[in-house]
Amino acid sequence: MPARTPWRLRLSWASAFDYALIVVSALVAAFNVALFLAPHKIAPGGVSGIAILVNSLTGWSLSLIMLSFNLPLLALGFRMLGGWRFLKRSVLYTLISSGGVDIVARYLPPAGISNDLLLNAIYAGVVGGISAGLLYRGGGAGASTGIISRVLQRVTGMPLSQAYLLVDGGIILVAALLFSWEAALYALMTLFIWGVVADYVLEGPGVIRIATIVTDRGDRVAGAIMRHLGYGVTAWRGEGKYTHQPHDVLFTT
Repeated sequence: MPARTPWRLRLSWASAFDYALIVVSALVAAFNVALFLAPHKIAPGGVSGIAILVNSLTGWSLSLIMLSFNLPLLALGFRMLGGWRFLKRSVLYTLISSGGVDIVARYLPPAGISNDLLLNAIYAGVVGGISAGLLYRGGGAGASTGIISRVLQRVTGMPLSQAYLLVDGGIILVAALLFSWEAALYALMTLFIWGVVADYVLEGPGVIRIATIVTDRGDRVAGAIMRHLGYGVTAWRGEGKYTHQPHDVLFTT
């Protein structure tokens, strides 16, 4: 009988894998900013978007700008969102993804690999989504404006989606005023693709749909679903409140 792997060893391997995912995620994020976002002034929210705006006005280093914004956000997250538990995996990602932008940019074409703004917006969303998905899989969290959104949600009680929309939407609005409305539309498209790809990387390709069916022929409908589709069905009796007639209510996933 093979010897069992000690629990602590299994835990250490799992932690090492998580940290490896965080490092890869941070490198991919730095690559995305240097190759797709910054050369074409696409600012889809986040600290990277702020850095692109500030860089276009001042010419300062992208890495320096991102670190200057992210470090105070890390302090805010440490205070408001979980202390050392939040900080230990956020610092690694933040230092590599922010500080790595200028380093990665040295080995990439200054103007990117394409002048097509649409292609750059699409691929920025895809690559950024891959980075975010890997980060979440590794149990990490970036600093960025997500911390502001989560603090807003905690302090004001507003839904988290609205907080994200308020913060990142404000950055995209500034990009529209500074660059053009066309640039802002591309940034919105990038942000949407980013979210879709991040969910795909995190959850995988499986899609779950739930159907609730109200019918007077519950046995026949349930039998057809189980026989032809191979799905289980849960049924209960319901009453139409308008007619007060009984109906079968079927539930299948």
